Amino acid sequence: MTGRDTAPLDAPLDALAALGRAAIATVRGTGRITLFGLEGMSHFFRPPWYGRLFWHSLVEIGYYSLPVVALTAVFTGMVLALQAATGLSRFNAESAIANLVVLSMTRELGPVLAGLMVAGRVGAAMAAELGTMRVTDQIDALSTLQTDPMKYLVAPRLAGGLVALPILVLIGDILGVLGGFVIGALKLGFNPGVYLANTVNFMQTADVVSGLVKAAVFGLLVALMGCYHGYNSRGGAQGVGAATTSAVVSASVLILAFDYVLTELFFAR
Repeated sequence: MTGRDTAPLDAPLDALAALGRAAIATVRGTGRITLFGLEGMSHFFRPPWYGRLFWHSLVEIGYYSLPVVALTAVFTGMVLALQAATGLSRFNAESAIANLVVLSMTRELGPVLAGLMVAGRVGAAMAAELGTMRVTDQIDALSTLQTDPMKYLVAPRLAGGLVALPILVLIGDILGVLGGFVIGALKLGFNPGVYLANTVNFMQTADVVSGLVKAAVFGLLVALMGCYHGYNSRGGAQGVGAATTSAVVSASVLILAFDYVLTELFFAR
């Protein structure tokens, strides 16, 4: 065959080759991240344990993220009540507003929005901190001093994310329901006692527990992405910036993906 005869086949083959390379790179990256996370979590069960560093991570992830998570939850609950009133009024089902608010906050919006807020605040900070330590050779210096960087830098942050985000989500659930209550009682004219009774009667333990389990997974993902991209950053200040961006984007995408997977596991019939 001549070169002219094979030319029409070049484009499909090139596209197929590019797709194959992308698939291989995705699988390779997923494997590296999984091994990195497993190695970091394995230090949860092996001494020595750095309790001070864990507490610092817990405060950094949980306490300092509380204002943004609280504001997000309150306004989400308020908007949710308003939107529910608009939609349910078409079916004369305004009494279900309290049920819809508590169900949406505990199952989905509480953990997902808190995870995304923490990813933007904490994931970027972790990646920038570890990335700076990597490009300035501080991580290599820890190894020289016979200190395992995974145990000292990564494991406390993973544990902090795993513990802090469920606490944030529990607080956010309460504030989100409170925001819906304020709108229901003050703007929509509901009897406060009846609204609270509907909320308490409709809420189930499984809804709250499923949201807290999601929060624990999301917290681990945020810390893992921040640590992984920062720990493996290269190329000076530009590499640290790229690692910070990658940490936030990958954590956000994984939160949404795992949200579907966990919802399927908890609530699929």
